[in-house]
Formats: sequence, C-alpha cells, structure tokens
Amino acid sequence: MLKVDLSHAKLTQDLSLYQERVNEAHRWLHEKSGKGSDFVGWVNWPYDYDKEELTRIKEVAARLKEKTDVLLVCGIGGSYLGARAALEMVNGLYPSQKPEVIFIGNTFSASYLKQVYDYVKDKEIVLNVISKSGTTTETSISFRIFKELLENKYGEKAKERIIATTDAHRGTLKELADKEGYETFVVPDDIGGRYSVFTPVGLLCLAFAGIDPDEVLKGSRAAYEDLKDPALEHNEAYRYAVARRILDDMGYQSEMFVTYELQMTSVAEWWKQLFGESEGKEGLGLLPTSACFSTDLHSLGQFIQEGRKCLFETILYFDHMKDDIVFPHEEVDFDHMNYLAGKKLSWVNQMAMEGTLSAHTDDGGVPNIILHLDDNSSFSFGYMIYFFFKACGMSCYLLGINPFNQPGVEVYKKKMFKLLGKE
Repeated sequence: MLKVDLSHAKLTQDLSLYQERVNEAHRWLHEKSGKGSDFVGWVNWPYDYDKEELTRIKEVAARLKEKTDVLLVCGIGGSYLGARAALEMVNGLYPSQKPEVIFIGNTFSASYLKQVYDYVKDKEIVLNVISKSGTTTETSISFRIFKELLENKYGEKAKERIIATTDAHRGTLKELADKEGYETFVVPDDIGGRYSVFTPVGLLCLAFAGIDPDEVLKGSRAAYEDLKDPALEHNEAYRYAVARRILDDMGYQSEMFVTYELQMTSVAEWWKQLFGESEGKEGLGLLPTSACFSTDLHSLGQFIQEGRKCLFETILYFDHMKDDIVFPHEEVDFDHMNYLAGKKLSWVNQMAMEGTLSAHTDDGGVPNIILHLDDNSSFSFGYMIYFFFKACGMSCYLLGINPFNQPGVEVYKKKMFKLLGKE
C-alpha cells in the first residue's frame, strides 16, 4: 500500500474541484483515447504480460547466473534506471549474492567504460543489451566494445552469453540477434522506456539479481486494483497528481523528491526521468529534483529552509525497513551520545524526518507531500512504480499534454550527430 498525506501540503484549493477532469483523464488512460494512446499498454500490463515470456526470463536467469560473476546491463534511460532502482531499493547498496550487476551503455565517458572494462575482463560475464531500435548511440558504443570483449574471451560461445531485449520484429539489434542466435526478449510496442521496468526490459535483470519478478508484478496488480476507481477520496495516485497541479498553479516551479534512505537514490533518478520526460513540454511542467536526507540537509538544507520559495517537497517514507541497527552504550560517554543508547537507528531516522518536516513546513513555509510506503520489498517496488505511472499519466493529462512522448530529447542528438560527422 502507498498512502498520501496532504496535511502539510498547504493547498489553496480543494481536490474535489478537479474530480470531473480526473474522471475524463482516467477514461483516456483506460480506454486508450487520450494523447499518446499508442503507449498506454502499461495500464493493463500487470494482468496482460506475456506469461510464457516471464517463465523464459526466469529460466534464462537461473541457467546463466550460476556461471556469471558480472551481469552487464547495456542501456540508457528507461532501459536501465528502473532496474537499477529496483536492485538498490530491494537488495540494498552492497548485496552479497551473485552476480554483480554493472550498468553500461548510459554514458560516453571513456574513463568509466575503461574502468568497467578492466574490472570485468577477467571475470565471467553475461551481457544484456537493451534497445528497441538498436541505434541508441550511448548503448551502441558500449555494446560494440563489450561484445568484442566477449567474442575475444569466449569465441563462438560468446553468443550464449549475450541477451538482446529489443523490438519483436524489426531494428538493427533484432537483425543482429537473429543472425548471431542471441537469446531475445521483447520491448513491448505500446510501452515507452520510462514505463517499462516491469516488462522484460527490467525483469530479466531483476531475476538475475534474485528479485522475484512474480512479486513485482503482484505488487503492480495490487496497485492496479487500488487505483482503478477515479474517485479522489479513494485513489491515492490521483490525489497526489492533483496536489501537484494545485501547487504548480500556486507558483511552485520545482518538486523535490525526498527520501531518508541512501538506497533510494536510484529510485529518485528513475522518478526524475518519469516526470521530467513526461511533463516537461510546451513550456509547462514542474522541474523534478531530488535529495536524500539527512545527508543533503548538510548541503541543501539551508536553501530549502530560508532560500527562494520555488519548490515543494514530496517525501517517500518507508513505514518499515528490512534492516535496522541498535545504537550501542559506552561506559565512558566520550561523545555525549549515550542519550541514544539502546535506540534503533530507524527511530532516529524517523525523528530526523519529523523534525525536518516541522522545520520546513512550519518555519520555512515549504509545502510537503508525504507518501507512505509499507516497506522496501519486491512487492512494494511493484506497487510503487505503478502508483507513479498512474500519477504521472494523470498529472500530464491535467496539464493538457501528451505524457508519453519526448520530442525535446531529439534536439541535442541532431546537434551532436552533426558535430560527430554522422550522415
């Protein structure tokens, strides 16, 4: 479950005033009749996913991971952000199980790619390349470099260690995969990259990392059921979406996604792509930013407390985390910290959240939305992503824009290709 607390949001309008518009946008999503309707396959995906393909994902992961030290996931944007978010949220930042997962194909940085190359060249490697077209520049550069590494290392057997997640029928990567005999999985035609983590785009990586894809989809189905009624007194995702629009109308220009867990940093990066790429069009949209407290209170806290009132905060807070630790007692209280002896650090973190919330809202005048998520399980990850998908689609339709395209992304590519000399 994910619950929305708007008691600190300082909204100047009642959510119910938006109900008629919400009903209309809800129909657009579920009846595929709104802008970008070709890309709303994610709405019913928790039930409509390919069961046979999911079975094959689990079989391939089980077969390969026992002989794999490192899984290289080669993709950019939605082709890697969701999987990385899931791995860190569920497994933590320092998981002990094999294989290690390293993400490539998301940068032109020569130093990063060389460091990865040197680190993995003597290890047992499996490479999952993810691209619908097969021509995404960052991904194609990394794929060529590391494909050559595998071919030099394993010879003919390299093709058994390369998995392509791509279009079902067309594209350069699909053609190569068919020619070489790579195992392939499908990027659905009607689901865009930033909505794709619970498709083969993300689930193969999750299965390798020991995260049960069935649990992720089960969580998404639970969210589907909880969020299928558009009534704002029941639909938590739509309450969040409407609150964002009200704060936007109140003059706030930026939404800061806040977490109190370091292992949620990649979730924040995934969230920023989802909302930034979906909403930032036609001179509209909130600038998505993020922070991890209490860490970033020592860098951004001063601005949030007393700086320009241009942002509101959205806190994603776990009611229960899997891991905890008790603060020890010292006979000689040299650091004057014995007042915390015997206390769980989860409680200390909660008090930090409550104190910061009071400081920012009561003293700083910064609106806060609080999203309460049960825990950091695979089920909760599946629930959370579907919640944000629904909220994002609704937020964009309330703005009158297409949530599912990204025309502005092509501008830099044209400029870059010209400088690179691409015909």
